[in-house]
This record gives sequence, structure tokens and C-alpha cells, in this order.
Amino acid sequence: MDFRPSHDQRALVAGMRTLLAARFPREKLREAVDAQVPEAALDRSLWRELGKCGFFSLRLAEKDGGAGLGLTESVFLFEEAGRHLLPGPLVATHLAAGLIPGVAEGETVVTALEGPGMVEHLAMADVVLVLDGDRGRLRVLKVTGGHGPSVLAGSPMRSVDPTTPLHHVVSMPEGARALPGAGVGGGGLVGDDAARLLREAALLTAAQQLGSAGRTLDMAVSHAKNRRQFGRPIGAFQAVQHLCAQMLARAELARVSVYAASLTATEIDIAGALLLADEAAVRNARDCLQLHGGMGFTWEADVHLHLKRAWLRRTQWRPTEDAEESLARALLATPGESPEENREPFE
Repeated sequence: MDFRPSHDQRALVAGMRTLLAARFPREKLREAVDAQVPEAALDRSLWRELGKCGFFSLRLAEKDGGAGLGLTESVFLFEEAGRHLLPGPLVATHLAAGLIPGVAEGETVVTALEGPGMVEHLAMADVVLVLDGDRGRLRVLKVTGGHGPSVLAGSPMRSVDPTTPLHHVVSMPEGARALPGAGVGGGGLVGDDAARLLREAALLTAAQQLGSAGRTLDMAVSHAKNRRQFGRPIGAFQAVQHLCAQMLARAELARVSVYAASLTATEIDIAGALLLADEAAVRNARDCLQLHGGMGFTWEADVHLHLKRAWLRRTQWRPTEDAEESLARALLATPGESPEENREPFE
């Protein structure tokens, strides 16, 4: 069996990379980083362009305006988004395509609230996906016109990532409604459907971490080739070679795990892939920064942006501690027992 990406999948990735290179080059990233208003990091015109190109509707059936592709293809695209540090609530919006009008076309921006805590891009969102942790249910709350912070009583917080504005919400909203036509008796997406969306959210976040890990590896190798000390490139020194080799090993281990999890889509495989992708993103960014020396610490360099985004993603959808608990349950499960049987929903 051939597990390598097919010709169509490689073409899909190449198209996404070309689109982001044209619409979100480094200059656009730096504009978002240096913007006086953090909410300006989300470019509505780019969001609509992503919708037009099928980024959000990728997995919808063709009769519903999508491409009819699968989770694996979504992982490939989110990996590219991670390489470019594309800002915005990409995961929540992608998962809401087909459930909320205007999302697939990029006209509606969706963020998510998993419980009291941090919400990204709340002021720019049109809809909030609200996760009821006690019932394992997903509902929606309209917050158009920049009213998200007032509707949810969210307090702006300084984010470690300058392109991801955060608001702190202390309680779950009362006015959230069920998704149209979803759930038993109109109660919203519940049970297996809601759990599946959360697993997919964790996997797509892992894909972004994987893309960031690959990008910082490329940045480190390029710098090692071009930076010269003692009359030769620093990449000629064994210590630098070992550091780059370790970065490659982490990135490739995360890659095969994320790709495999996109095929199985099981709780355990996704938890393991997320842990490996988180480690690769954070540690590769730190090693890349070390290779850049004093230059890596400067605001003008992009290395710190990958590290800060990796720190932030590590807390989203499936925090590291929850992923570790999922793997621990799997290891402790008795033969024939599903590790998910004893899992409290959405803890």
C-alpha cells in the first residue's frame, strides 16, 4: 500500500502554497505583527479568498458546493497555513462550514468557546461556536458587528502572539442556540458528532504545528548554509549539524503521526500526533532561534513569531495535559476495553 501523497494531493498543496505566497507573503505577516490594532491581523478579503478557493468547504459534498475531499486533504492545507503563520480562527471556521450559512464562502468568521477561558479573534468574529462541556453539545452564538466582547463579557488580554488577539470569558453565555436541524429535538450537535468535531479540531491544530515545525527547520538550515564564521558556513560545524538533524527528526516523526491520524481519526492517534506536533513546533522554534544567535531574538526576525504561535496553539482545543491523559487511559485500559469508555466528555 502506498501512503505517499497522491498527485492530486500534491497539486492541492502546491496550489495552497502559491495562494498564500501571493496573498499572504512575509510583508503581510509583518504588517499584521506591527499593526496598532491586533484585530487588524485578520484580513477579511483574504478570508473571502480562502472561501472562494475552497479552503473552508473542502470536505463538503460537491452537491453542497464543496470538493468532497477528506480529513487528510484538510490536514495538508492546514500544514501550509501553519508554515505561513496565517492568522485567524481557521479551525473553528473550517469545522463550521456547512453548519452555519456563509462560512464555506468565507463571508462568516467563526471562533470557538470551549469553556470559561480564552477566545481568539472574538472582536472580529460573526459567530461563536459554544461548547457545553457538561452536555457534550455544540451550539452557536451570533456576535456580528464586533459585539463579541460585549455579548460574552470578554476582557481583552495581552496575547503572547501579536497576531492572535485574545479575550478572557469568565462564564458560558446563556443565549447560544442549537445549530439549525442538528441534534435530537434541535438540541445541537451532541454525542459522537460533537466529539468528532473536537477530535478533528485537535488534529487540524496539530497540522498547523507541523507546518510551523517544518518552516523553522527550513529557516535554520538556510541560516546555517549562509551564515559564515571562521571562514566557512556555520553548517560545517558538527554541533550545528546535530541540532538541525534533531529538528528534522522531530518534524518527520510528527509528520507521519499527523498524517496517520488523519486516516484513522481515532482519539488515541490524534492525541499522540498532537503531542508530537506540539513538541516539534516548540522545540524546533527554540532550536532555530538558538542557531540564529542574537539575531533570532530581534523583533525584525520571524523566528520568535513561530515560537509564540506554537506556545499559543499548544493550549487550544486539546491542551497538552488532556492529550497526555488520553494516552495514559489507552495504556492503562484492560484488554478488550475501549480507552474512551471511561473518559468523561470534554473534560
